[in-house]
Amino acid sequence: MSNIIQLLPDAIANQIAAGEVIQRPASIVKELMENALDAQAKDIKLIVKNAGRTLVQVIDDGEGMSPEDARMSFEKHATSKIKNIDDLFSIITKGFRGEALASIAAIAQVELKTRQDGEPLGVQINIEGSKIEKQEPCQSPKGTSIAVKNIFYNVPARRNFLKSDNVETKHIIDEFFRIALPHPEVAFSLIINGHEMYHVKPGNLRQRISALFGDKYNDRLVPIKEETDVVSIGGYIGKPDSAKKTRGEQYIFVNKRFIKSNYLNHAIFKAYEDVVTKDKFPFFVLFMEIDPARIDINVHPSKHEIKFDEERLIYTFVNAASRHGLAQYSVTPTLDFDQEDSLNQMGTFGQKDKNYDPNKSAMSLSKTDFPFSAKNKQAGDKSNLGDWQELYKINTDPDSQSLAQQVSQMNQELPLEQEARHQTLKEKLSGPYQIHAKYILSPIKSGYIVFDQNAMHQCILFERYLHTLSAGDQLSQKQLFPQNIDLPPQDAAIMREILPEINNLGFVISEFGANSFVIHSFPADIDYSNERQIIDEFIEQFKTGTGLGKFSRRENVAKSLSFTTAIKAGKVLSALEMQNLIDELFACENPNKAPNGRKTFVKYAIEDLEKAFDK
Repeated sequence: MSNIIQLLPDAIANQIAAGEVIQRPASIVKELMENALDAQAKDIKLIVKNAGRTLVQVIDDGEGMSPEDARMSFEKHATSKIKNIDDLFSIITKGFRGEALASIAAIAQVELKTRQDGEPLGVQINIEGSKIEKQEPCQSPKGTSIAVKNIFYNVPARRNFLKSDNVETKHIIDEFFRIALPHPEVAFSLIINGHEMYHVKPGNLRQRISALFGDKYNDRLVPIKEETDVVSIGGYIGKPDSAKKTRGEQYIFVNKRFIKSNYLNHAIFKAYEDVVTKDKFPFFVLFMEIDPARIDINVHPSKHEIKFDEERLIYTFVNAASRHGLAQYSVTPTLDFDQEDSLNQMGTFGQKDKNYDPNKSAMSLSKTDFPFSAKNKQAGDKSNLGDWQELYKINTDPDSQSLAQQVSQMNQELPLEQEARHQTLKEKLSGPYQIHAKYILSPIKSGYIVFDQNAMHQCILFERYLHTLSAGDQLSQKQLFPQNIDLPPQDAAIMREILPEINNLGFVISEFGANSFVIHSFPADIDYSNERQIIDEFIEQFKTGTGLGKFSRRENVAKSLSFTTAIKAGKVLSALEMQNLIDELFACENPNKAPNGRKTFVKYAIEDLEKAFDK
């Protein structure tokens, strides 16, 4: 039989390897910007066109490369970062695997220009499909410029799997943030399609956060700083009232390298569990410093995953540091941090903690904090009977009257007072009823229906806004004094993109400078007592829905505004308001679900209720 196993040609092997390293244009952004930082650059410029499909270019003022190093840098596993196996366990640079440039050159057209300080000329290298097409001396400023053009031009199937421009641009901005946040001493610029979206100057971390996320974050930050012999943590977490219903503003860095860790995220979320509802996510930018020998970053080519020697103790340390920061700023119950075991455990780093449970808070509440604890409510135990009777006591005051007696007495009262009280009691008797300012209960012949007041209103508004976007007949209410708002660059870009749809919904908003807008009018049916809050929440909702693929841009605008302006849980409604909501819901084309798929109501049969009472 003939032999069938053969070595793959270099071009094919490089394309296969590139699949692990380069998933999308944002992967190129990450690799090139990290190379610039490793070259000691102090000013890094990122230029992107068409969401990175046609161009991703990084220009830096770093050390530059010699002609020989420039050519060698595109060879697979060519690196200046490691010399032997021991170097893998003491890495402090961003890159070290020597795969990035080789992988990029395999699936794109690359132009490199670089010059070292003191050299009269630099070198230009053009590569296409891993083949060097040209290498020649050139005039070039000190540093390096790498332009990556037409990503996946020779792998059409991979190019077809790229998402929309909005989604790919969002991934690029995410990588830009992950690189810029841990290096506030470096200047960064991001230019997208000729528009400078970000230009952040050197400064401290707080200034960097404000420059990237907006000035409003400056007052929302709680500083964190804790240290042990093994690990230290610093940075900022957000105050509880700044938590959002969307993820995306959670950043953890280890030795200035961004990592993804649901485990450590949970440690921080756990610190907020008593001050933030479960459907919201706090902001944090935290930096951990640890001996490189105690971690393994060579888990995946992206280097976003990391392994710790003692992951459980790291979890405890991060959780305790977060709670300490919150407690110092009087946003959680005060605790004696000096007595906190979680930090003291770090002194025994390397020893297993057999009793550790990441699902338990590091501080346990005493059972005496709960008067109806399990041990006090054994079967037949009547020790707490008085408490329960007090809670659910029946009024036995002989002067008290039943509801029926009150109705009977109304006939003997003055006509006007009689009519008013009769209407009130009639509403109580006939429903609908509000439960905990969250749900609406409405009796029907076959049983009863329970509505989620927030979800049902979202459903109503979503269909109303969709109709308005099609018909363009929304009324506006003009503001006496137009309001200027400044948005973070990323939010300003979204606002510019969806401004036509917003104005069709009854807003009148116009651009006023790079990232500024003027609000002239609001839709007539929206309470605009806090214009900025409505706009911020609306944009946040839009960002959440972008890229899910289920909604068109117009539908996402309608959905986002409906979520922003819908009646929230906690809003007390009159019987008339509740009935109007019910009537409007059942006039909808699809009354069963809100735009995000949540049920608007649940129907219960009277038979189910009777079964519950053993009837």
